[in-house]
Amino acid sequence: MNEASVQSMVRLEAARRGWRLWRNNVGVLLDARGVPVRYGLANDSKAVNQSVKSADLIGIRPVVITPEMVGQVIGQFVSIECKHEGWRPSMTDEHERAQARWAELVLLAGGYATFSTGQI
Repeated sequence: MNEASVQSMVRLEAARRGWRLWRNNVGVLLDARGVPVRYGLANDSKAVNQSVKSADLIGIRPVVITPEMVGQVIGQFVSIECKHEGWRPSMTDEHERAQARWAELVLLAGGYATFSTGQI
């Protein structure tokens, strides 16, 4: 299963769980004047994008907080980096290391972040 298929499976499962996920396209295009316009999360500059690469899917999931906030629902930030079936982490790959740094930032702030080959 390729990355696009994994992404579709993840989005379907997320929807079944009541999560909201959006595709996070990241890149740079030139506007009509030839000025670069950066888009996507963690893409403020080339240097930032090389250091931290945001995930393919970004969204929120409902979480019930207990016990002091019993019954209240918060929206927890979700970040899912989709990988092809059979993928294994390679911490020698700088691109993957930058993706892992993004996931760590999300986790440290209380969000949910994972790499996925089809499961969430």
